[in-house]
Amino acid sequence: MDATDLQVRIFQHIKTSMSPHLSMVDEVAAVLKVSTDSAYRRIRGEKKLGLDEIYLLCQHFRLSLDSILNLGAEGFFFTGTFMQPSSFRYDQYLASLMQNVKYINGFDHKKMYYICKDIPFFHHFHFREIAAFKHYFWMKTIMQAPEVAQKKFSLQDFPDELFQLGRQALHYYNQMDSVEIWNIENINSTLRQIEFYQDSGLFPDKDEAAVLYDAVDKLLQHLEMQAHLGYKFNAGDPEKKRAGAFEMYYNEVILGDNSIVVEMDDAKAVFLVHSVINFILTRDVRFADNMHEYVHNLMKKSTLISSVSERERSRFFKYLRQRIEKRKEMLKA
Repeated sequence: MDATDLQVRIFQHIKTSMSPHLSMVDEVAAVLKVSTDSAYRRIRGEKKLGLDEIYLLCQHFRLSLDSILNLGAEGFFFTGTFMQPSSFRYDQYLASLMQNVKYINGFDHKKMYYICKDIPFFHHFHFREIAAFKHYFWMKTIMQAPEVAQKKFSLQDFPDELFQLGRQALHYYNQMDSVEIWNIENINSTLRQIEFYQDSGLFPDKDEAAVLYDAVDKLLQHLEMQAHLGYKFNAGDPEKKRAGAFEMYYNEVILGDNSIVVEMDDAKAVFLVHSVINFILTRDVRFADNMHEYVHNLMKKSTLISSVSERERSRFFKYLRQRIEKRKEMLKA
């Protein structure tokens, strides 16, 4: 790779790391403290970047030269932060999530592949009951927040502003085409969490747990209708106004890990979830291409249950609803 190729790659990486609504030439000019004309000449390769300028661009746009040069074949560059219980703010987490999907949604071509281990996070915000319970679970069990240590779950305690932030994230997710690869185990963690909190006396009464089971059932009905139509729409919309395309696959063998692969015009990115709530991001070309290939191979080994395969789709959702009904019956015992 010569200097010109490196320069071209640097600006390609910068382009994919920026919001499509921002001007790359203006951003580069500001970082390098040069005129827009001078920035244009660097972007077009007419003027060579100096080492100090490469350093400034990599530092500002958080680029890895190792990744761009494809050096160190055994390593990959990721970015991310750890959510610390002492400083964690759920509103900031939702705002960050919303900004990420808004950024992705700004590209002309955008598509998300979700390899599900649990119910995809965005779907929590179709129904307030699920969003409220997941907020309580995260704050009490994952973050062990002192403000909820002695509190029982209550729908009324879930702030409207948090629900609206989550709804905004759901809105931007709905606008893009997506592929979700499900397994019959994907709802189990949510059902177990409800059951555990019921057994631990953290609901005021059995009705609260029943409300949550009903909400999960309503979510499954909504997802089944989306799969039937082949596109997303807002839950409760009688007109079912079309948003992004929705492909749903059922894999009988492999349980996913909530990894996400995103196509953004001619670039790709990968989000890897760890420690329940944390995630790391990479735009490393080799890693993203490998994950992209893995997802498509997984799709080939799965059954498409959206738009087609009505019998398989019905069987899949019927099995999930039977699990909910079983737990609702246990509440009556």
